[in-house]
Amino acid sequence: MTTNQSSIQHKSDIPFYRDERVLQIIAQVVSAVLIIGAVIWAIMNFLKAAEARGMTLTLGFLKEAAGFPISNPPIDYDPSMSFGRAFLVGLVNTLRVSVFGVIGATILGTLLALARLSTNWLLSRIALAYIEFHRNIPLLVLLFIWYFTVFAKLPKVQESIAWPGPVYVNLRGFYITWPRLTETSQPFVISIGIGILLAIIVYVILRRRREIAGKETHYSRISLGIVMIFPLIGWFLCTGSPLWLDVPILEGFNFRGGLRFTPEFAALFVGLTMYTAAFIAEVVRAGIQAVDRGQVEAARAVGLSTGQVLSLVVMPQALRVIIPPMISQYLNLTKNSSLALAVGFQEVFSVGKITINQAGRAVPVFALVMVTYLTMSLLTSFVLNLYNRRIQFVMR
Repeated sequence: MTTNQSSIQHKSDIPFYRDERVLQIIAQVVSAVLIIGAVIWAIMNFLKAAEARGMTLTLGFLKEAAGFPISNPPIDYDPSMSFGRAFLVGLVNTLRVSVFGVIGATILGTLLALARLSTNWLLSRIALAYIEFHRNIPLLVLLFIWYFTVFAKLPKVQESIAWPGPVYVNLRGFYITWPRLTETSQPFVISIGIGILLAIIVYVILRRRREIAGKETHYSRISLGIVMIFPLIGWFLCTGSPLWLDVPILEGFNFRGGLRFTPEFAALFVGLTMYTAAFIAEVVRAGIQAVDRGQVEAARAVGLSTGQVLSLVVMPQALRVIIPPMISQYLNLTKNSSLALAVGFQEVFSVGKITINQAGRAVPVFALVMVTYLTMSLLTSFVLNLYNRRIQFVMR
């Protein structure tokens, strides 16, 4: 009898109640049953307690009239509309400040990281001071500083600060000249969509061809050219001008027209952006410094400029280190937007709090808010993790 056969025979002689594999399976099944049972028991007790106190856990109240205003709603809304509509307005506000905040924090954080790594002593120390200041001050304090000491001290409407554009800044917000679509703009919009889609396809194909053939395909310039040419074609296809400029005009005691950003939104956006940018700067700096110094020296040896070394050699490798912690910073920014309640900006959490006061449905409202933040976080993580897996080295 061979050694393998004797080993198999020995294992078959072990009783099942002493077999480690069987015991592990039994332990896992028992643990799962206990955990699921505990969860079911907690839920049932909660439902019984809620029923005994006359608490309604359904979401039917979302169809009732909200009865409260929302300042400068991004979509159509008035107090006669439902709680569901009000919650949607809050969600759009949250998405708006989160998207703008992520973009602004990423740009500012990357610039701060590059300044921190600069050989210029003064520039490096200014970036270090900025990073340390914002990392060691609570976000809520920064929001109060921006709102109550900066934006709340802006001049009155009649004494508005005028910037080129025109842009008007006063106590009631920022009024910006904004292009809006006309009734004849359909060919223009369609052309923009086709141009963006075609530019993405060309970018992917030409970049992959460059990686395979090892020859320059100018994928960035060609894609950018497509994005610029197609809107021009759509513009000429329109029977009239596809856009008109909505210029803010002072009428009475306030401005009319243009695009308005309230002081509450501005304070939240600036506070979130500058606070998160300090953490992103350290993430980007660590990623850049993780790239082997020999890679940089080799790139310079073949004649690449500083910009080419950074964009073609350093950043593609640094992104593999940067993306995972960057995801956490994006999620933190989104969740930190709930502090908007402190400066009066009505995002999803603030609208939820008002809804609780108006409708008296604390449990379903909090559950709805939690599910909303959880969904946004999971979607953000999913998209960025897909990109992260795409840029990682494949081990062979």
